[in-house]
Amino acid sequence: MGRMLNFLGYEAKLAGNAEEALNLFKKNRFDLVITDYAMPGMNGEELAETIKGLEPGQPVLMISGFTEHLLANSGLRGVDLVVGKPFELGELRRAVSQLCEDWDEPQMVEAAD
Repeated sequence: MGRMLNFLGYEAKLAGNAEEALNLFKKNRFDLVITDYAMPGMNGEELAETIKGLEPGQPVLMISGFTEHLLANSGLRGVDLVVGKPFELGELRRAVSQLCEDWDEPQMVEAAD
């Protein structure tokens, strides 16, 4: 994920799990948070809810191989947009652009995977 974001011109800070991502989030400002649903410990939806509790306007993009199942059963609280796996670089570019329409140039994003 980090390499894809860098290729698109974004600066990315990566976290190995949701706890790391949350610690990074508390210490930094991010234009976008990208998370996977399935992670050790806290899942991506729980991370998104926690982040929205701290910063309600924070855009959160979720990447998941369980997209249809998750959306059909409950939707995803705290998540602004979902991209299903597998995805192509263009899909990631469109998702990031959609959530960050006001960007004039690539900015920093956080990815937890």
